[in-house]
Amino acid sequence: MKVAYIFATSGHTASYKLGKMILPQLETGTHGVTVVGMFFFDDNTYLLRAGDPMGERLAQVAVEQGMLLMLCDQCALERGLAEGIAGNCHPHGTVAGVQVGCFPDLYAALSGNPPDQVITL
Repeated sequence: MKVAYIFATSGHTASYKLGKMILPQLETGTHGVTVVGMFFFDDNTYLLRAGDPMGERLAQVAVEQGMLLMLCDQCALERGLAEGIAGNCHPHGTVAGVQVGCFPDLYAALSGNPPDQVITL
């Protein structure tokens, strides 16, 4: 089964659930499903700042496993993690391989490898 995660809940949701549960399982190959993408909202976008230890680990896993990492464009712009304007921006100061966009961009990016389920945390 293929899944995509959307990290939408504020607080420590992404750092805790991703950092303590999902990422270690992805690194050891024990997660049990193929993760095709992750989409980050609000302060969860900070996890993908360049130099963030968890973000750097996640970027490495994403490359190895062909996983999409995308930030909400407006959230990234507000936090200095993208440059340009909503609907037409690019990542800035993020780990390698991150994309920014809105839902239509997410759908397009996953269309070649669509998930069977989308899980929002």
